[in-house]
Amino acid sequence: MEKRRFAQEALSEWMREDGPDSEIVISSRIRIARNLRHHPFPMLATNQQSREVMERLIEVSRSGRLGELGSFETFALSDLSELEKRVLVEKHLISPNLANESRGGALVLSGSEAVSIMINEEDHLRIQCLSPGFQIKEAWQLASEIDDIYEQQVDYAFSERRGYLTSCPTNVGTGIRASIMMHLPALVLTQQISRILSAITQVGLAVRGLYGEGSEAIGNLFQISNQITLGQSEDEIIDNLYSVARQIIEHEKAARERLTAESRIRIEDRVHRSYGILSHAMIMDSKEAAQRLSDVRLGIDLGLIQSLSPQVMNELMVLTQPGFLQQVFGEPLNTEERDVRRAELIRRYLSPKT
Repeated sequence: MEKRRFAQEALSEWMREDGPDSEIVISSRIRIARNLRHHPFPMLATNQQSREVMERLIEVSRSGRLGELGSFETFALSDLSELEKRVLVEKHLISPNLANESRGGALVLSGSEAVSIMINEEDHLRIQCLSPGFQIKEAWQLASEIDDIYEQQVDYAFSERRGYLTSCPTNVGTGIRASIMMHLPALVLTQQISRILSAITQVGLAVRGLYGEGSEAIGNLFQISNQITLGQSEDEIIDNLYSVARQIIEHEKAARERLTAESRIRIEDRVHRSYGILSHAMIMDSKEAAQRLSDVRLGIDLGLIQSLSPQVMNELMVLTQPGFLQQVFGEPLNTEERDVRRAELIRRYLSPKT
């Protein structure tokens, strides 16, 4: 079977662009949760009710107004293989929850993959917009525009007192989750990260790993997002996250300057040691790969390695995930086989091009 477009390249089109502060902020994301009035939440819906919701939202998705924002393709989750769904999760285009949904789940995906619209996940509709670098306000503007398109054609579940009604009480109100994926190796190396993350939680924000709630912060990648959705306006939520993220960026920049000023030889050794291991290792598990790729990415950002681009590191972070490895090599792989293939793939990308 021919690979679907989203499985052909590890990097989505939007990830190939540079954004503001992209040496620290990998991406900015807005996710809006909505439900249809007079329809049970997905977890309570029958198969027939889920299909009705899916058909109605797909109909709206194929309307002319959404098409004005670019090209979109629709996928029923039942038509995708388990491996394809895993690849979508690894590219952050669907949630693990939707990947496991067998009743009326669907995905509406833009050509650039900057917009992914999940149908019948935890809520009937989840609109996700992604932007490269520190562009959370731009992502919000796009998500709001898409939300308006749907709201003009379907009746949302809404309470004058509580706002938008959602399956999970923590999303009630605005239904917005705004998050910023940040690469913070210098704050980790200077042992400032615990203090800063503790302070973040005191201002209504949450810190998670690469794959959201419950995931570990591997490769020095941290996802900072709002926790409060009720009692604040959308703009207040975005502005609060923006302000805190700006401070974290400045702290990371200061920590990088401190490292290069006070421990340059140690940083150079760490960066080139990881580069050497990645270039020659015969076996590599995912956790070690993430950490050493983080070291090399820091070296690129500090100008210590000039033969690689940050995009190569971003691409390898996706390519070396279990699902994409199996997609690349075209065969199912057990844990040990994945570790061997992961090392092989990294060597291939980092070897000098002749």
